Amino acid sequence: MKILAISGSLRKGSFNTQLLKTVAEFVDRGTSIEVFDLADIPLYNGDLDGDTKPAPVQAWLDAIADADGMLIATPEYNYSVPGVLKNAIDWASRPAFNSVMRGKPTGVMSSSMSTLGGARAQVHLRDILAATLTPVYLAPDFALASAHTAFNEEGRLVDESTRDFLQKYMTGYTHWLASQ
Repeated sequence: MKILAISGSLRKGSFNTQLLKTVAEFVDRGTSIEVFDLADIPLYNGDLDGDTKPAPVQAWLDAIADADGMLIATPEYNYSVPGVLKNAIDWASRPAFNSVMRGKPTGVMSSSMSTLGGARAQVHLRDILAATLTPVYLAPDFALASAHTAFNEEGRLVDESTRDFLQKYMTGYTHWLASQ
């Protein structure tokens, strides 16, 4: 099983990217996690959305098509998802109602230094994914609050209760993904 992992943050020390790198510890041997970097995807422009797309966009679309499922970790910017994540989804959502995202089983999680852990961004992300006909794993929200205390300086998730919850989330997500 191949899972495409997408971080909504471009920051070098992103807690969401660290979280996605950590999930590989919590999946079976036959499951691979590929973290995709959204940094090179240009702003959506309908004039560029023809048969030949910009190379970074085509790489993004191919990565989604090749994956069995997606796992998105988003920070919360102004009570919503970051523009870079929304932009990438906008590119992948074409053609409407028949995009590469349609039917792609997706897990949603967030990580933030705030005490809410990005929960409001998850709500918005679920709404956005509904518009692309992307099914979302129904489980208690994985919203890592106070993320700066959960990771050590090397980026390893060291908080044991968070590790336990992440294990349960990933076990449930991968079982759901395998059943799709």
